[in-house]
Amino acid sequence: MRLRSLAMVLAAACLLLLTGGPVSLAQQQQRSLFQMFWQLPAQPRTAAPQPRQRVAPVVRRREAPVVVRDDPVIPKVDVSSHIVVMGDSLANLLANGLDDALNDRPDVEVVHRAKPDSGLVRTDFYDWPKAVSELLASDQKISIGVILLGLNDRQPIREGEAVHEPLSPRWLELYRDRVDAIANAFAGKRVPLIWVGAPPMQNGRLSADLVTLNDLYRQRVEKAGGQYVDLWGGFVDAENRYAATGPDVSGQPMRLRLGDGIHFTVAGARKAAHFVDLVIRRMIEAAPQNSVIALPVSPETGAPSAPELQPGGVERLIDQMVAGVPTMGLPAALQARPLAGPIQPLTGQAALSEQPLLASVTEARGRGDAALQLERVFGQGIAPDPVAGRLDDYRWPR
Repeated sequence: MRLRSLAMVLAAACLLLLTGGPVSLAQQQQRSLFQMFWQLPAQPRTAAPQPRQRVAPVVRRREAPVVVRDDPVIPKVDVSSHIVVMGDSLANLLANGLDDALNDRPDVEVVHRAKPDSGLVRTDFYDWPKAVSELLASDQKISIGVILLGLNDRQPIREGEAVHEPLSPRWLELYRDRVDAIANAFAGKRVPLIWVGAPPMQNGRLSADLVTLNDLYRQRVEKAGGQYVDLWGGFVDAENRYAATGPDVSGQPMRLRLGDGIHFTVAGARKAAHFVDLVIRRMIEAAPQNSVIALPVSPETGAPSAPELQPGGVERLIDQMVAGVPTMGLPAALQARPLAGPIQPLTGQAALSEQPLLASVTEARGRGDAALQLERVFGQGIAPDPVAGRLDDYRWPR
């Protein structure tokens, strides 16, 4: 019995050692009961996710947009007319305006030959008569010459040891000779010349001196057969005073002059070019096709012999047109349409034989109802009775 009891104790001790003791046994029992009642169904084991392959995006080519141009495509043509612009800084701005004004004429090229700070007084700085002679003798094609000077010419002129003050009698004589040298150089080459007068300036004294110079330009250039273009009226107000703002070529109010009171803005240069552009187009249209614009000159004096290019020639041609006299000396482009319509005098007394403008009114005075009505309206200032259906009938319709 003792051996049997000892064997049972040894067996129990070995069992405890194998199971980890009573605590482990209790834990195993609890774990087994938990798994029996509460364990969730086993989830199937899935394979490890494979890395996602990146697919290159589909590149769609953008089609070029179709641009519809509103402006007409002007075909490329050969340049047949070369407009050479000369002068000072104002002439440089005028050339820019002519580029814009003649943009619709691909057969016309504007050649910039202006020299800022130049004039006819300081020949030591830039000698314009000499430069014009060299330009006309060079290979430069010149169909029409345009010149604008005078801004920098209010300076004394040196004649040897003598110094002549601006606008003095001797100063005007020397200045006139230099204007004649340029005008006669163009006339000798039979190239039309357009001399542009200086515009008004903000400085009143400068503007007054430019008025004198503009008159001299007009007289000497027209005598040589050139044309004078006056810019004064386009840059003054209603009282003939300098105006920095005014209507542009489209009629919109714009700033035409810079803050210095001298130079043009872009809109001002375009407006100044408008006056010159009209003369240039008239010359180009009057000239034969594919030919250089030339002036007929007298073989004796070298001055233009056409009657319309002589001083006062245009006015005489207008008088001949009004009187019905044929004008054989005009170009074909100008013979197709008259320069002016019927001319009515704005001053002077009307002829006694002419019927007065208010003849019907004066005849109606003193005759019946018409006389009473006229006396009531014009004598007493009483408005006439409204007429049904007329604008002055404010009565409520019945």
